[in-house]
Amino acid sequence: MRQIILDTETTGFYFDKDDRLVEIGCVELVNRKLTGNNFHVYLNPGRDSDEGALRVHGLTTEFLRDKPVFSAVVDDLLSYVRDAEIIIHNAPFDLGFLDKELSLLGRPRFREHVSGVIDTLVMAKEMFPGKRNSLDALCDRLEVDNSGRTLHGALLDAELLADVYINLTRGQDALLMDVASSEDAGGLVAVEVDLSGLVLPVLEANAQELSAHEEVMAQMDKSSGGKTLWRKIA
Repeated sequence: MRQIILDTETTGFYFDKDDRLVEIGCVELVNRKLTGNNFHVYLNPGRDSDEGALRVHGLTTEFLRDKPVFSAVVDDLLSYVRDAEIIIHNAPFDLGFLDKELSLLGRPRFREHVSGVIDTLVMAKEMFPGKRNSLDALCDRLEVDNSGRTLHGALLDAELLADVYINLTRGQDALLMDVASSEDAGGLVAVEVDLSGLVLPVLEANAQELSAHEEVMAQMDKSSGGKTLWRKIA
């Protein structure tokens, strides 16, 4: 499975206005392993960065003046990401800017070039509700070393996000094992595990938990005007 971790930096925060891309950074995962086959480019946006954005990435107009415009790198970018699964933190932001750049060139939207998009911000909010889920916060929570991150950079952030994603999804590979390569198996194989003899403990709700549950159910029943299905069945 080929996955691409993608991040961008921009002149500002509003793709639906005049802001443009100034940096794209991608790292490649194949079977959840970093390959070193990265894609990284700085872009000349044809305008200055807003002060707020400049404080984030530090990419000045002078630095970007001799860099290529998006149209000069678009074919290389689309060839690199084609048919891969794309992983982005806060995907609507990056996709908004990529779609804008593609639309200016008469190209299809970014999603039409790839097999799918995973938003790690959505994943993190589901796993850690009510907590800060910025990339820095996730690095701290998942013990990913981000000590070298003084300014945001698309390639550095993509590399950090790759580590964060592996940590967020580690349980998904519980039944995958690295084994010695053989003629029949190429190293990473799926192992079937018989769980039929496993006895799981049953934790019953206590009186306080049952009471709290009943209160919530009653509130839902009241708000629906007594139309909740479980009341009718009961």
